[in-house]
Amino acid sequence: MANFSYTGVSIGGKQVKGEIQAGSRQEVVTLLRKKKVRPVSIKKKSQEINLSFLDSIKLKDVSRFTRQFAAMASAGLPLVQCLDILANQTENKALAKIIQQVSMDIQGGSTLADSMGRHQKAFSTLYCNMVASGEASGNLDTVLNRLAEYQEKAEALKRKIKGAMTYPVIVLVVAVGATAAMLTFVVPTFAQMFVDMGGGLPTPTRIVMDISDFLQNYILLIVAAAIVFFIALSAYYKTENGRLYLDALKLRVPLLGDLERKSAVSRFTQTLSTLLTSGVSIIDALSITAKTSGNKVVEKGIQKTLDRITGGQTIAEPLKETGVFPPMVIHMISVGEKTGDLSEMLNKVSAFYEEEVDAAVDALTSIIEPVMIVIMGGVIGGILVAMYLPMFDMVGSIG
Repeated sequence: MANFSYTGVSIGGKQVKGEIQAGSRQEVVTLLRKKKVRPVSIKKKSQEINLSFLDSIKLKDVSRFTRQFAAMASAGLPLVQCLDILANQTENKALAKIIQQVSMDIQGGSTLADSMGRHQKAFSTLYCNMVASGEASGNLDTVLNRLAEYQEKAEALKRKIKGAMTYPVIVLVVAVGATAAMLTFVVPTFAQMFVDMGGGLPTPTRIVMDISDFLQNYILLIVAAAIVFFIALSAYYKTENGRLYLDALKLRVPLLGDLERKSAVSRFTQTLSTLLTSGVSIIDALSITAKTSGNKVVEKGIQKTLDRITGGQTIAEPLKETGVFPPMVIHMISVGEKTGDLSEMLNKVSAFYEEEVDAAVDALTSIIEPVMIVIMGGVIGGILVAMYLPMFDMVGSIG
């Protein structure tokens, strides 16, 4: 695909200019004719340096687009007009280009869901399935509003978890940096002074000096080993068994495991409820939910559930066997299946677990903050005391 700039005349005789993506000039002519524009000149633009990674599409960008799209669709504006307006006013350039391409595809005869499905970078499988359901039922504006609400909740959940981890990570980085700086620059100064003075040194002082010597001699090796470890861990996590093992490990970590489990349950119930309410079948809804679970253990459990209900079983029993979902969730889903109001019951569970995630984040933050401060103070304080012990001994011997 290449970028072409064009000048043309609209059906009303007005001159129009713009840019379009196509495989050839002939394709540009075809696309313009579908838009009822008679081309006057078409020029292929020179290739530009690709800096798309600097303008990545975030969930909040798509959420804002969806909310605005829903409002315009509710007002009765044609889809192409809605998309053209949004393409012009969307601040994210990468998303604006995709919206423009979706508009052109619709004018070429594609459905909205199919057009969006060609751009997985912006529109997920869940998004496209819900849009397809909205188009089929004639309730596209309602579905778009549900999608916007779902995305806003998902973004809020992600923000809460990131917020809970930001402070501990900053404290950890500061602690490691301060400790490394003291062992690399401060301790060697004291060590040289103690060597010049002669005499025996207390055990804590000798230990700190040995650690300092080791760090100075092998700092490059330590950094290289750390980089190799994280690269290997990342590569292992990308494998099927690696991700399954590490995601299972995350669920067992004290405090963090509880937050991970509650986040997964909240995400599962919220996604499944949104899909079912939008008219997506239970089989398709579970298949999509499994892919968006965010945890391989949960995904595998949902996939097993999908296989079982395809054979005629209920949802609650296979979910119980996964061991991931709490008894209350299983019971609520079972009640929802029996009463025929599963989507509403899932919505209630999702709302409950959103509050549980908030409480878990607050608890984690309140525990981690003082623990990190105590550890940082203990390490740095221990180094300082170890360095001053020989001086105390010297003052004591003089006295």
